[in-house]
Amino acid sequence: MRHVFGPVTSRRLGRSLGIDIVPYKLCSLNCVYCECGSTTALTTAVREYAPAADVCAEIDLALAGSPELDVITFSGSGEPTLNSSIGTVINHIKSRYPQYKVAVLTNSTLMNIDRVRRNILAADMIFPSLDAVSGKVFNAIMKPAAGVKPGDIIKGLVKLRAEYKGRICLEIFIVPGFNDTADELELLREAALRIKPDEVHLNRLDRPGSESWVQPVSDERMQEISEHFKPMAVKVIGRKPGDVHVPCTGSDLRDRVLSAVRDGIGDAEDIAGRLGVRVVDVMRICDRLAGEGRACKITGEKGNLYRPV
Repeated sequence: MRHVFGPVTSRRLGRSLGIDIVPYKLCSLNCVYCECGSTTALTTAVREYAPAADVCAEIDLALAGSPELDVITFSGSGEPTLNSSIGTVINHIKSRYPQYKVAVLTNSTLMNIDRVRRNILAADMIFPSLDAVSGKVFNAIMKPAAGVKPGDIIKGLVKLRAEYKGRICLEIFIVPGFNDTADELELLREAALRIKPDEVHLNRLDRPGSESWVQPVSDERMQEISEHFKPMAVKVIGRKPGDVHVPCTGSDLRDRVLSAVRDGIGDAEDIAGRLGVRVVDVMRICDRLAGEGRACKITGEKGNLYRPV
């Protein structure tokens, strides 16, 4: 299936079935920490990138056996609210499968658009991001599409809170040397107080980002940063040392990816196209294979290539 993946195990959400409704790496931001790599289609254009009928058909197939799930999550390799049909798909799930909770992970860039907010109001949980408030830091971390400004994001999230009755968890991804300064943390705290989320989630790097210079943050520093946001409810997110990341694909796909690497296909996007799967899943498998010494990862100007050992 091209739009439904998993289930995967999430630290925050438990057993989650993923819904990916935009093409690989189409996003309104080009975040330096993104685990899916650099954005190749930077846009704020809202349209039906994946037809609702196709997505709903895959969801029906995935849920036909009533699998045990904690949540169905709109996430993936790009910004899900760019798809104008996200509301149709959410309503399809809520009407036909009311036993399942629905979560939306969003970078918040479109929350100042009324119709986009309305599209996600039927979800049970929304996880919007806000990583910086000052324009200089925001642009350095997020590398946004033209016209995207942190002030508009904050205004949009304030409107979302006023309209939305479900649970909002505001995610802040800490990039050392940029948004962990006293000034920027105070701006983020003031913004969070305006937005009034149910919780503030502080995240950090635990897999390689799109920019190699981005570094993880220590447990001690994350705890220090969390103090800035009290008395709001704050959680530090991210894997702890010794945790194992649960891949979102099975051993069959792993074997198929390894076979493609041995055949010399090389590029993750080419492998994904040949196998008919998501590029982000191929990237994760290839990186794991490289870490195990079963493939060679070669970083070039146009991205990563994988070669047999």
